[in-house]
Amino acid sequence: MERAPHAYLTTAEAADYLRLKERKVYDLVRQGEIPCVRVTGKLLFPRQSLDLWLMSHLEGDQASRRLVPSVLAGSQDPLLEWAVRESGSQLALLCHGSGDGVRRLLAGDAMLAGLHLIDPESGGYNEPARLGLGGMRDLVMVRWAWRRQGLLLAPDNPLGIVELADLARPGVRVAYRQPDAGAERLLNVLLAREGMDRQRLTLAEHPSLSEDDLALSVRQGEAEVGLGVEAAARRQGLAFVPLHAEAFDLALRRRSYFEPPVQRLLAFARGPRFTERAEALGGYDLSELGRVVHNA
Repeated sequence: MERAPHAYLTTAEAADYLRLKERKVYDLVRQGEIPCVRVTGKLLFPRQSLDLWLMSHLEGDQASRRLVPSVLAGSQDPLLEWAVRESGSQLALLCHGSGDGVRRLLAGDAMLAGLHLIDPESGGYNEPARLGLGGMRDLVMVRWAWRRQGLLLAPDNPLGIVELADLARPGVRVAYRQPDAGAERLLNVLLAREGMDRQRLTLAEHPSLSEDDLALSVRQGEAEVGLGVEAAARRQGLAFVPLHAEAFDLALRRRSYFEPPVQRLLAFARGPRFTERAEALGGYDLSELGRVVHNA
């Protein structure tokens, strides 16, 4: 049985893979031009990152270059928000929902977009063609995390809400998100799976524009329940009923993958401090963090 190729290449293997001399590879490392990691003093080259690096230097990609602002748009994620600050990435946050992130990425107004958009038909997440991103020939999607989505409730859950059907009970106000937010799309999908009519819900007066806003709405008694991530519930000391596991991905153009803000963020996310923070926030599965799940 043929062995799968190594995910990380030595300098000699990388030189052979790229059809370069080892000395040239060392020069590229010294200039910060080629993706690599140093483990106990030894250079290793992620095969997947080398493929991206090669494709980012295609003539078509170079010809289409233009200055893209160092902005992270799309959905808010508590762990991502913290990592952006602590990594010194110098990315500016402009998190107005997944749908807004798609639009800004397409317009060239953002370097990255955080997405967690479920497809109502397939149940898959962040499918480029279904998001209007199918025409981006240089689109890359990198897995950030799997997250637990569920019901955010007042501490000690005084109304005894334990399942989605309880949202239709009298006296239960439901906090909700703006129409193109990932959590709002997920809520509609989950309601449809349960055969529940959204019209039966008593909604809060205004939509919440972020995960933290929704959690705060429940904390302050403006609503009894809302759908959101476990990390947001913990930050506000709320009760949480898990319902669904979702994929949260970072979408970007291939050439942006190698920009310093993105590389600083991803390098920080590989460290132990990041892992400790994820465990403290709760609701994250980082087993696929950094995996390229789409490369146009």
